[in-house]
Amino acid sequence: MNRKNPVLTGTLILTAAGFITRILGFFYRIYLSDLIGAEGMGLYQLLFPIFGICFSLCCGPIQTSISRYVASSASDERNCRRFFHAGFLLSLLLSLLSSLSLYLFAPQIARYILLEQRCEPLLKIMALSIPVNSVHCCICGYYYGKKKAAIPAFSQLAEQLVRVFSVYLIVQVMLSQGKEVTTMIAVIGLLTGEAGAMLFTMAAYTLTRTDSAAKIAAAARNISLSQAGRNILKMAVPLAANRLVISILQSVEAVMIPGRLQMYGLTSSQALAVYGTLTGMAMHFIMFPSALTNSIAVMLLPEVAEAQSLNHTDRIGRNASVSLSFCLTIGILCTGIFIYYGMDMGLLFFKNEMAGQFIRNLAWLCPFLYIATTMGSILNGMGKTSLTFTNSLISLIVQLSFIVFGIPRFGIGAYLVGMLVSELTLCFLHLEAVKKSAALSFQPFHHLARPLCAFFLAHWITQAFTGTLYRQVSFHPMIRLLVSAGALSGVYLLLLTLTAGWDTKTGG
Repeated sequence: MNRKNPVLTGTLILTAAGFITRILGFFYRIYLSDLIGAEGMGLYQLLFPIFGICFSLCCGPIQTSISRYVASSASDERNCRRFFHAGFLLSLLLSLLSSLSLYLFAPQIARYILLEQRCEPLLKIMALSIPVNSVHCCICGYYYGKKKAAIPAFSQLAEQLVRVFSVYLIVQVMLSQGKEVTTMIAVIGLLTGEAGAMLFTMAAYTLTRTDSAAKIAAAARNISLSQAGRNILKMAVPLAANRLVISILQSVEAVMIPGRLQMYGLTSSQALAVYGTLTGMAMHFIMFPSALTNSIAVMLLPEVAEAQSLNHTDRIGRNASVSLSFCLTIGILCTGIFIYYGMDMGLLFFKNEMAGQFIRNLAWLCPFLYIATTMGSILNGMGKTSLTFTNSLISLIVQLSFIVFGIPRFGIGAYLVGMLVSELTLCFLHLEAVKKSAALSFQPFHHLARPLCAFFLAHWITQAFTGTLYRQVSFHPMIRLLVSAGALSGVYLLLLTLTAGWDTKTGG
């Protein structure tokens, strides 16, 4: 790929920022879990489905719409700004209404929906972050549409740094005053982090805006702000409806899991601890490599939108094929690493054996999770938002069925199996949908057999090398884990590089 390719450049920038952000997030999660415990993490995680509903109503769909329309109007800066301003105003209005509603009805939501009265003050603090988040999302959507990923990437870093340092400072003050640290501190961190990202993106947009760029050629067709608003709504309304249904089902899922675990025989405290360990600890390891695949997905949407506007279906097919190959390559590596080293990760990072078991069991999700993310973004870029909704809905129904019927009988294991079956379903549906619209190429040897063989050979080489090294030199367990996983990854990627031409020579 050309070095000046904006998709490649944007992906690299977002990935670098994403990895740094997630590394900071890992240590932040470890710090939080030590402060508030597994049960506190469970309470904190219960809030996110409600936050997801608000995000679906006023932030995410409008950000996606801004990104798509800005990309399709790339040659006309004035129209780009009209789409941005229209989306910004709509998002801000909806976010203020959502924030007010959440704040006023927090007692009822905590008691009757989340079934946990302790969530009420947490919801009120979280409500304040919704308008802040909408400003941040709209500005990021504008820059994603322009294929300029630097500002969104640095805003991620700003958000995480402000969150971590603000929580650390507040905790130190509380401890010095002899006050108890509760789950409230995590929600305050969420608010301060979003505020930091908003201020950063607002400052960046103000400083990087150039009036000269808005001068348009006489032949250009300009649209009004009201027209831009109607176009934004045309895409955002069905997308918001789709995401809202998905978010509601995810909320039902999150609320049901602790209750179903109690039906299995756990106490309320034990159920929250299991839920917190799974979603607040283990899942963050599984999602760590998605910093790369999510970056690809974000940059693919405007790329696909632009290609579709130019009727370049072959370009969409190439992007989809490269994305599939890349996701399988990364997914196979991550699955192997989490299976072999998952238990060590749980014990070393969280001092929690259950977290290690969850990481190993969830490892099989990786390739399907990454493929579904990128293929979903391609479908959204082609404007097929209803199809992505239908596929996601089917996937969620499959997962909910495992929660309703499986957990009371088999415990949390049924949920883990349900996650895998659900993600497999979504991955297959998205792939089939992309294949119908673009020339998606799948080469069994190149995409599957070669990475699998490379991984097993890399694991054998790494085991032999590290086994000899560890017998001669004593390392801290954390250093041993990093050396082993790093060596395995390096040898795996080297083998793939050395065999890069085999598929063409063998006709694979």
